[in-house]
Amino acid sequence: MASALGLRPTIEAVVLVEGASDQSALETLAYRRNRDLSREGIAIVSMGGATKIGQFLDALGPAGLGLRLAGLCDVGEVGAFARALERAGMVVDVSQSGLEHLDFFVCVADLEDELIRALGTDVVEHVLEQQDEHAAFRTFQNQPAWRGRPRSEQLRRFMGTLSGRKVRYGALLVEALDLAKTPRPLDLVLASV
Repeated sequence: MASALGLRPTIEAVVLVEGASDQSALETLAYRRNRDLSREGIAIVSMGGATKIGQFLDALGPAGLGLRLAGLCDVGEVGAFARALERAGMVVDVSQSGLEHLDFFVCVADLEDELIRALGTDVVEHVLEQQDEHAAFRTFQNQPAWRGRPRSEQLRRFMGTLSGRKVRYGALLVEALDLAKTPRPLDLVLASV
């Protein structure tokens, strides 16, 4: 499976993330922190969904290539990640702190929620304006299902309404981030590898 992932034999550590937006955000954060992950032998791998964690642990973890692993998941996926880590022979209790002992970190809701809270809704809307998507966001806000909801919820949902938008905004929001306000899970997962 390692070759199918495009991993070179020089890879020593892998950060497993649920999707491409997480990968984009972490790669951008590493770049902003002047880290050359490739040179360090670190790969950030999008699994294409949290349910695939077991397959990746089997291939890359203790029973597979034996690489050093870390990861990032949404709070709703803690149980799936904990069970897969346990099946892979890595002892874990089913809690956020149990995962953190294994260098797997949990976003409060998801990556977008973490970044929106760190930046604030005004900054996120400014990023939308820079991408010429402010009018589309206003239209979205006026849809009956989203009218009157908190702006943070509206922004989070808006980013998932078009294919590729979450990936693009993962990087753009990290670019707009004051590095001193990096969300804890993103900060810790990169620090762990």
